[in-house]
Amino acid sequence: MNDKVIHAGDADFDAAVLGSAEPVLVDFWAPWCPSCKTVVGPVVDELADHYAGRAKMVKVDVEAHPNLGIRFNVRSLPMLMMFKNGQVQATQYGAPGNLRTVLNQMIEKAL
Repeated sequence: MNDKVIHAGDADFDAAVLGSAEPVLVDFWAPWCPSCKTVVGPVVDELADHYAGRAKMVKVDVEAHPNLGIRFNVRSLPMLMMFKNGQVQATQYGAPGNLRTVLNQMIEKAL
């Protein structure tokens, strides 16, 4: 686990994401989702190191926090959303082969 990645839930999501001065990439995941853990998780951890101090990476376990899944209309996993100034800037569904490139572009555009 990367200590630069924030694990947010119902109680702290708004402060961690919507109230952030930095752009925030949110990884909506669940423990039963294999690609969430083996594909997306490691990429998000790497991006947390790369963008430390410029953008935040937040993970939300939608099984533990289903209200956040409902609130952000999470219909399939993995799902990632880029927030800036409390607003959704982009959404990525699934884990394409070029996931790292896609997420880098989402973050760079939000910086």
